[in-house]
Amino acid sequence: MDAKGSIGALFCASDIGYDPVTVAPNLSVMVMQTEQSLREYLRIHLRIPLVTKIGPLASTFDFVADAAPGVREVLAVGKVCWEVKEKHFDLVIVDAEASGHVVAQISSPRTIRSLVPRGPLRDQTSWMLDILDDPEQCGVVVVTTPEELPVTETVSLVQKLRSETKTEIAEVIVNAVEPRPDHDTVVLAADPWFASTSPRHAATVLAASARRAEQDAQVGVLRAALPNDDLRTIVLRDETGRALVDAVASTFGTDTDQDAQ
Repeated sequence: MDAKGSIGALFCASDIGYDPVTVAPNLSVMVMQTEQSLREYLRIHLRIPLVTKIGPLASTFDFVADAAPGVREVLAVGKVCWEVKEKHFDLVIVDAEASGHVVAQISSPRTIRSLVPRGPLRDQTSWMLDILDDPEQCGVVVVTTPEELPVTETVSLVQKLRSETKTEIAEVIVNAVEPRPDHDTVVLAADPWFASTSPRHAATVLAASARRAEQDAQVGVLRAALPNDDLRTIVLRDETGRALVDAVASTFGTDTDQDAQ
């Protein structure tokens, strides 16, 4: 949804656009583009063939989308739901926009239903909601980091998702948690003799231990605020690119509510 290109970069793939690109066996990546989504919607649902830039129609759409809440968002969510409905892929994963936008996107079909009394757009929101509201077909994985502000925003996001949508929270992931220093190493670093002998090394170990303690405290805040949600922590990795993808993917074979090494 948020076209930063970071997912394609993890697979050393560039020029990712609206059409899905295979970046690994059984894995394709695409970037959401509102104009292309509008073009596809008009072609599939209204049977309007478009072979060139939609120009004036796109300008009209921008005007309507700015005036009516949910119109722009429903095109993005509708594209995702369409891929699920048509079973073009076994699994559709959406790298959603920031927390300030994602609730409006997920709730956009319901918003359209409240604004549009009849017509094809309203009719199509029904099957979108069937997908979004079904925990067997759709769920939100909320990803955060173990810091005070992100944790506060995460709690607020989960509460808004529950109050404004019917989409299930599948899991909460705390990413980029620093590795926990070995206990004996921390004890040694705190020893005055070691601190005087290797002050730089001792300071590094004690600082890492303090940062991890602060992160553990924030994870505790998150668990207390969201006691009924599955919570997983992902420890910071040294790998980059595809190696990082494989390393993080392997952690999802572990149980939730514990450090995934």
